[in-house]
Amino acid sequence: QLQFVESGGGLVQPGGSLRLSCEASGFSLDNYDIGWFRQAPGKEHEGVSCITSSDRKTYYLDSVKGRFTFSRDNAKNTLYLQMNNLKPEDTAIYYCAADTDWATAQALCANSAFDSQGKGTQVTVSS
Repeated sequence: QLQFVESGGGLVQPGGSLRLSCEASGFSLDNYDIGWFRQAPGKEHEGVSCITSSDRKTYYLDSVKGRFTFSRDNAKNTLYLQMNNLKPEDTAIYYCAADTDWATAQALCANSAFDSQGKGTQVTVSS
């Protein structure tokens, strides 16, 4: 059974940083298309950053480019999202998800239904 556990969220002031972690169990992340997504109340679901197992290219949502970095530790089967220069509009529940057979990372990030996803961690950016 595929399982994710996210951590690292919290309350941070604008301009601050957070590092989210997503530990996977039950499968090897290396065999899946994976990504970080977010959902804020009253806003559309967004794919923040994704990567596919086929081309290994990382996609970033335009609004987070240059501020967020998606990385992984295969030995720990864990994904990370380093978020710098956070803005109030980044406030959301962030979760990780895995799926298969996506041709591009951008297409995966446009999706909202996955083989497996975590429950998420709350990120609040406020002064």
